[in-house]
Amino acid sequence: MTAAIIDGKAIAAALRGKVAGEVARLKRDHGITPGLAVVLVGNDPASEVYVRSKSRAVIEAGMAPCDHKLPATASEHEVLALVAKLNADPAVSGILVQLPLPPQIDAQKVIASIDPMKDVDGFHPVNVGRLSIGLPALTPCTPTGCVMLAKSVQPSLGGLDAVVIGRSNIVGKPVAQLLLAENATVTIAHSKTRDLAALCRRADILVAAIGKPELVRGHWLKPGAIVVDVGINRVSGEGGKSKIVGDVAFDEAKALAGAITPVPGGVGPMTIACLMLNTVRAACALNGLKASL
Repeated sequence: MTAAIIDGKAIAAALRGKVAGEVARLKRDHGITPGLAVVLVGNDPASEVYVRSKSRAVIEAGMAPCDHKLPATASEHEVLALVAKLNADPAVSGILVQLPLPPQIDAQKVIASIDPMKDVDGFHPVNVGRLSIGLPALTPCTPTGCVMLAKSVQPSLGGLDAVVIGRSNIVGKPVAQLLLAENATVTIAHSKTRDLAALCRRADILVAAIGKPELVRGHWLKPGAIVVDVGINRVSGEGGKSKIVGDVAFDEAKALAGAITPVPGGVGPMTIACLMLNTVRAACALNGLKASL
């Protein structure tokens, strides 16, 4: 058996198309243009690339970008003041403060200062709490994309055994909560888990988000499992050139899995697409409207 490859690029493109359609509807019927404010502090190269990708996606969806760049020397007070200004701006539907932040700034304090209704990253304690008790919330983008990818293969996840490797607040914990909301039976594994391989062999759905290159071997998988690989790891390849690999040994895994996301081209494209989705949903909620997505 060779696994079906879950095409994150195609699924993300379809979602972005739906978002663009919803934006057009909001403009036409209600005179509303959703706006996304992205705050970048400092000159982290990876963050700068990611912010540019977000800005392009915002424009392509017909939304209004509102990018703010502060120097690496910016104070916590300056960042909090900017967030307060964006909270009060009716043209801003969503606020995203790009992480990581410089060491002089308390990231949790900044996240907590964002209006929960504009928290399109889904990291505010209010949204985290609402997700945990099953109330409507803006949910983190990468975990939301992971569940969408799994459901593209198996629309109903109810009753399936799901194993999440990783317990971060950004991916591991929220993807577990989202899988619970889909009525899967969820186990969270981490660095202290005993006999991780045996645990993985029980999984109908395996989400690998631990940041260790090719940790999950092919023989760890249950035949036919859905494998969602969140890992993005740069390693040395042939001839000394670097390459990107996931947390799953892809070539081994695809021989046993039922379906698997590639790295790159799997989860990554879904993150920005789900950010666009959260922004349009936030715009609707802020204006007392029901989103069609």
